[in-house]
Amino acid sequence: MKKLLLSLFIASALTVSAEDGHQLWLRYQPVNRAKVTVTQQSPTISIAKQELETYYPGKQVTLTLENTLPDDDGYVIDGNKITARHDIGLLYGTYALLRGEKNGASHPAFSIRLLNHWDNLDGSIERGYAGKSIFWNEESADIDEGLLKEYARANASIGINGTVLNNVNASPKMLTTPYLKEVRRIAELLRPYGIKVYLSINFATPMALGDTKTADPLDKSVAAWWKKKAKEIYKLVPDFGGFLVKANSEGQPGPGDYQRSHADGANMLADALKPYGGIVMWRCFVYGANHKGEDRVKQAVSEFKPLDGQFRDNVILQTKNGPLDFQPREPYSPIFDQIKQTPNMVELQITQEYLGQSRHLVYLAPMWQEFFAFVPAQQLKGIAGVANIGLDRNWCGHHFSQANWYAFGRLAWNPNLLSLDIAKEWLAQTFSTDKNFINDMAIWMETSREACVNYMMPLGLHHIFKFDHHYGPEPDGFKAEYPIEWCPVYYHKADKDGVGFDRTTETGTDAVSQYRGHLAHTYNDIEACPEELLLWFHHVPWTYRMKDGSTLWESLQYHYNSGVIWTESLQNDWHNKMRHFIDEQRWREVDERLQHQVENAREWRDVCLRYFGQFAGQQ
Repeated sequence: MKKLLLSLFIASALTVSAEDGHQLWLRYQPVNRAKVTVTQQSPTISIAKQELETYYPGKQVTLTLENTLPDDDGYVIDGNKITARHDIGLLYGTYALLRGEKNGASHPAFSIRLLNHWDNLDGSIERGYAGKSIFWNEESADIDEGLLKEYARANASIGINGTVLNNVNASPKMLTTPYLKEVRRIAELLRPYGIKVYLSINFATPMALGDTKTADPLDKSVAAWWKKKAKEIYKLVPDFGGFLVKANSEGQPGPGDYQRSHADGANMLADALKPYGGIVMWRCFVYGANHKGEDRVKQAVSEFKPLDGQFRDNVILQTKNGPLDFQPREPYSPIFDQIKQTPNMVELQITQEYLGQSRHLVYLAPMWQEFFAFVPAQQLKGIAGVANIGLDRNWCGHHFSQANWYAFGRLAWNPNLLSLDIAKEWLAQTFSTDKNFINDMAIWMETSREACVNYMMPLGLHHIFKFDHHYGPEPDGFKAEYPIEWCPVYYHKADKDGVGFDRTTETGTDAVSQYRGHLAHTYNDIEACPEELLLWFHHVPWTYRMKDGSTLWESLQYHYNSGVIWTESLQNDWHNKMRHFIDEQRWREVDERLQHQVENAREWRDVCLRYFGQFAGQQ
């Protein structure tokens, strides 16, 4: 009997110590102590009550709705009392209390705080690095309700209030009745956690499904189809959020196919959704067809600025943080300077498409804070993050990639939070409360993005990735069958005279003029331009003297080497110092990823310095 009990104890201990990361940052231990008093009832308040009764270490908590508070999702914590205008605020306040938030009021900076899932109906995920979709699988109509509730709980814990369920490169089948009934099931699971569902739509859906002869937004039959479809959707999902649209971009259909404007297309959809309170999020990621020969980073402003003020009031323009495509470093998109009369929202990429995917430890909050230093939150209507979530047990592929999901939610609520503080908060909830571990790893996280820039594309170099998968370097990349603006050689323009893309007014594409006054002048002046963006805005001689006295070529070598040294140091630190702080499984899995990161950083350095060196050596 004693042997049996001992074996059961050991088995139990092994089960507890085997950590796969599935619990994310919600690793509360049951206390079952608190008595929770509520003044009103709802499914959302019931969740808050249950969370507190199970996990709050205090003895008593009161949850109260108060209609004199600001009409948003905020909350007030006062000792053991949480007050909010709406029931979702009580749930947000509950998670804030559980993570140790102090007394005071907290209100979200953005009313719209979304995840964009680039999930396809066959279960694959575009730019997904953590397994198949948690929503879609053509082989089975079954939805894992327990998993979706865990997903909803994680999002509610950081204040995310909406999710776009499918890829912006959308299938017309998404709006067929069988799939809409699945959307209803998902919406019912997410609703108590304060999460509205949205759908990406294919602009040509009515024609693709054979219901109309055209997708022209000014055709009455097309407008009627969309109004009928909106009615069907809202009958199934009364709180449906609206549509996300990628149109006339990278081969997707749109109003331009009929010589109509983006405003024509967006307004037709907006009119269909308006009676139900729905919105249209129209993406500004548009380049190519109508802009032959124009610098790609200028094309969004060229496309949308003439239309500013022509959109319905339930249309929001959704723009990537930078003008190109989620590069490790870009200046902010000048759309945010140029669009004045139409609501804007920013699109950030949580999934690390261009930042080592889920193979590299790269914490993105410092990059996002860089954006907010130029674009104030009050200038934006909402914020969207391209999700990094899949069916992998740890949700995100890399254990540290979970931090980017967490940081997105925290910054979507309050973009003034410091990225270092968010890192410490996440580490304490996810791995260990040991201060030595937290302080050391928080510094590694905080410096990881700059290190990634250094070993990939320092000093403003951009888009020199391998084709299609965007992993690994290919500075010599050129394919005649590709549009030139997809080719790395288009962006770095290395030759015997120098390297970098000339976007100045006098000799370049004049992309600098799209920025507000003082920044246009700063970026245009090679001496004043920040060195981290130098090669974004200027074609610079190899012998140009940097601020520290080194030549450009010497500085490039220094940055590439320092990026590699950083990865080697991190891997060494993790391998030799961090093992005793956390469980064996997660330590080993992170260690393996860090070893791979070192190898890839060395590849970036060696390939890029060898390639650029053949030009620099001609001096």
